[in-house]
Amino acid sequence: MTTAPDPFRPVRRMLARDRGESHRVATPLELFFDLCFVVAVAQAGRELAHALAAGHLAHALTGFTMSFFAIWWAWMNFTWFASAYDVDDVPYRLTTLVQITGVLVLAAGVPRVFEDRDLALAVAGYVLMRLAMVTQWLRAARGESGPARTCALRYAAGVTVVQAFWVVLLFLPHGAQGPLFPVGVLAELAVPVWAEKDEQTPWHRHHIVERYGLFTIIVLGETVAAATVAIQTALDEHLAVAELLPIAAGGLLICFGAWWIYFADDGHGHLRGNRQALPWGYGHYAVFASAAAIGAGLEVAVEHAVGAAHVSARAASAAVTVPTALFLFTVWLLHARHHKRGAAQAVLPLAALSVLAATLAGESGVLIAGLLVALAVAAGLTLSAKRS
Repeated sequence: MTTAPDPFRPVRRMLARDRGESHRVATPLELFFDLCFVVAVAQAGRELAHALAAGHLAHALTGFTMSFFAIWWAWMNFTWFASAYDVDDVPYRLTTLVQITGVLVLAAGVPRVFEDRDLALAVAGYVLMRLAMVTQWLRAARGESGPARTCALRYAAGVTVVQAFWVVLLFLPHGAQGPLFPVGVLAELAVPVWAEKDEQTPWHRHHIVERYGLFTIIVLGETVAAATVAIQTALDEHLAVAELLPIAAGGLLICFGAWWIYFADDGHGHLRGNRQALPWGYGHYAVFASAAAIGAGLEVAVEHAVGAAHVSARAASAAVTVPTALFLFTVWLLHARHHKRGAAQAVLPLAALSVLAATLAGESGVLIAGLLVALAVAAGLTLSAKRS
């Protein structure tokens, strides 16, 4: 194992990082990578909001699920690789910039995925990112030996085969692409399981937890930004202050509460190996997707408040309450249940159910959901104080 690659050298041999390395934090390149990925997240959220506001539920969910999987999976694979093999030399940086270019191409293709299920541009960007990742794994294989080398080569081979599947998918009849999409998803998810069945990559658990936390913050920030723009636009065009204030208050409470709940517990102690890390890492698809969907839902609620959405009041509230409930439950499943004791275990599941029930309140649903999330935070703090 090697320690942190310092000082900078143009080209290094790609060796595994030390899993016990102290003071391991996200690099400026990783932060830049995250910010560029949020461009794609924003595109997916915007298109989701438009489709939901138009009343096209199935269309909205399918497009968002497909596009967000591509965004999340490419981000996740880079993150875990970087945790194990970031040598921060010129080839590594250039390859990462190629991946960033790929996500920008993917982001440009997201509207086409929603509008007419045209996957060409999105797949082109995705495949560019993933093939760049293959070159990283081949570099890692060159620097490794034994089981670690086999693991890296399996990653390179597995990722390459799945990208071939995505390219072939583009040449199939349009009606066959949707049903076959889950096959590609399952193949992507299977690659790490197969590659690491004999040897675990040396990811750094503190670094991984920080990376996931930072991306959660960025997605929540994008949610706040999207809701702010929607409210500002509605105020400029309709001057509906009384209708928008409850949505703004409820939305802020939801976003603030989501941040508080996610970071209430340090998750690194749970990640002792791949047996815990794989479900935790995969499960964050629901965390990130629901956080992004909350912003889209707030846009729908705003449009409904000013009469611009073609959905009912309950449907507009559901656009916020459903992803909020999913976020609460998934964070409990991945984080909180490993640390809570006694009555505290029930706080987030009950909060998720209560937020879902708030949908029935129609136009007041967003504000009620925000108050329920704030109540969940208060209940958690109270129970923790009593336990200590």
